[in-house]
Amino acid sequence: MASHGPLQPVPLQHVHIDDPFWSPRLRTCLERTIPHVLRQCEATGRIANFARAAGRLGGPHQGIFYDDSDVFKAIEGAAYALQLAPDPALEAYIDDLIKQIAAAQEPDGYLYTARTIDPAKAPEGAGPERWSNLRVSHELYNAGHLYEAAIAVHQASGKRTLLEVALRNADLVAAEFGQEGRRDVPGHQEIELGLMRLYGHTGERKYLDLARFFIDERGRAHGRELYGEYAQDHLPVRAQERAVGHAVRAGYLYAALAEAAGLTGDQGYADVGERLWEDVTGNKLALTGGMGARRGNEGFGLGYELPTRTAYNETCAAVANILWNQRLFLRSGVSKYIDILERALYNGFLAGLGMDGETFFYYNPLASDGRSPFNPDVPLARQAWYRTACCPTNVARLLPQLGGLIYAAGEGELCVNLYAGGGAEIEVGGAQVRIEQESGLPWEGQVRLDVRIAMSTTFALKLRIPHWALGRPLPGGLYRYLDQPVGEPSLIVNGKAHPLEIESGYAVIRREWGGENRVELDLPLVVRRVAAHPEADELAGKIALERGPLVYAFEEEDNPGGVLGRRLPPRAEFSTEHRPELLGGVTVIEVRPSRMIAVPYYAWANRGLGEMAVWLEG
Repeated sequence: MASHGPLQPVPLQHVHIDDPFWSPRLRTCLERTIPHVLRQCEATGRIANFARAAGRLGGPHQGIFYDDSDVFKAIEGAAYALQLAPDPALEAYIDDLIKQIAAAQEPDGYLYTARTIDPAKAPEGAGPERWSNLRVSHELYNAGHLYEAAIAVHQASGKRTLLEVALRNADLVAAEFGQEGRRDVPGHQEIELGLMRLYGHTGERKYLDLARFFIDERGRAHGRELYGEYAQDHLPVRAQERAVGHAVRAGYLYAALAEAAGLTGDQGYADVGERLWEDVTGNKLALTGGMGARRGNEGFGLGYELPTRTAYNETCAAVANILWNQRLFLRSGVSKYIDILERALYNGFLAGLGMDGETFFYYNPLASDGRSPFNPDVPLARQAWYRTACCPTNVARLLPQLGGLIYAAGEGELCVNLYAGGGAEIEVGGAQVRIEQESGLPWEGQVRLDVRIAMSTTFALKLRIPHWALGRPLPGGLYRYLDQPVGEPSLIVNGKAHPLEIESGYAVIRREWGGENRVELDLPLVVRRVAAHPEADELAGKIALERGPLVYAFEEEDNPGGVLGRRLPPRAEFSTEHRPELLGGVTVIEVRPSRMIAVPYYAWANRGLGEMAVWLEG
């Protein structure tokens, strides 16, 4: 059976979430976001393209050649939603949609509506023949999302129709590509992740081998032109030292490296993955966990290039960052990766979805005057859809997977990575452990865990102690707190204080567990002033505010007269107030004596256009 490494995520179906912060967001995603993206896929012809490819509907291909992937991602999100809450109408809709996809597949397994509808008139970019323009065509990218959707559907319902479609396609790709076949790689990574998931789901080694081929072939010119830094195709992967190019492509590649390292034990993959992670977290990560400084390549700039108004930080890049760090953690068991995951989840990712559940940001700047920095005639507001709609569908598929990020288990250990109310049933050391969690995060730092186990067994319960609770914004030296810490984490087990023994970023409680137990963790939540590395020129002399896992932003809505160019008084004091009526319920920061108000960054731009700034002059 496939293994990520020493740890496995607790399956989504074994976790339930009942949390004041996350439950409303999950409910909105299930009730509004997923139906919305499916409606948009219908309205924009994405779904009709499958009917056209099957010969059931006339007319040319509609949209862009990578639009099939949005349908697959919407199905994946719907499948996770069905695991969380049965919905017969949604299930019937997805079943019918899968039938259309199956009918559009060519007899040998090829599935790419942009070519199948009219092979003689494939859209520009698709290439004149199959696989002839992989730099651009997204044929293999689409396939990766198909595989992930198929596995999600099979896990949700046991139905195999889409899984059989995926397997036929993967078998075709495996027959076409490899050391003895086509020596080429996808211009946009994703199939690597899909193939490794197929390997884990089926046990078929050829899918893992094919994923490794696409990883190892990148940067090697075997009769083809290299695609360059933009596609991380400038050097063999094992020789890459810096994160370059398109941030989403890079993030998917780096996630694939981490997963391949866990599945195979290949230390070379692990070493290059760590180098690239250190480059990103030490030089190129936005305070919000966003990746991608530049619009021109939707990707990385130079070290310490951290713009504010023109920062790109694509929502899909935050998704990629979450996927990458989850896999790094599973391979290593080290909490620093979850620290980055948490930062990206609460800030860079969550900002990409409006509170209505039906509007989205494609890119996420850290300052704004209410207009696009790339076109001042365009207001900077979340949109209901985009012509390139990768971000809305990525949001729809990631948010329902939240439960799978909270816990992980291995031989003799159970890790609690994220603090969210609810619980899980987890097998540890052959014993069934039921854990119930109450959490005040992100507004309050108290966490309570009830651990119930019928058969006594010894294992280590590991509770992540975030960097922000230990006096550092995140691993590395890219950002630092300017003020002294106030308070320290504390731990109580069954009513008695327990020493905070931290290993790899976790407070470890190693003991024989039996019956009912209560564990209480208190994480200090205070307002912290953040400064960037001195070499980050655009942030020189500027200060941002954080509280717990949340980055804060100042909006004109709360600060009449605007916020751009405003100063944060050097001796300012801060107070906090929870306002349940504001933005779905948020804790605001008030700056005294200026009376400026900051709200969580994820909540900005939900009250109309206006100025916003994360970083103020110090």
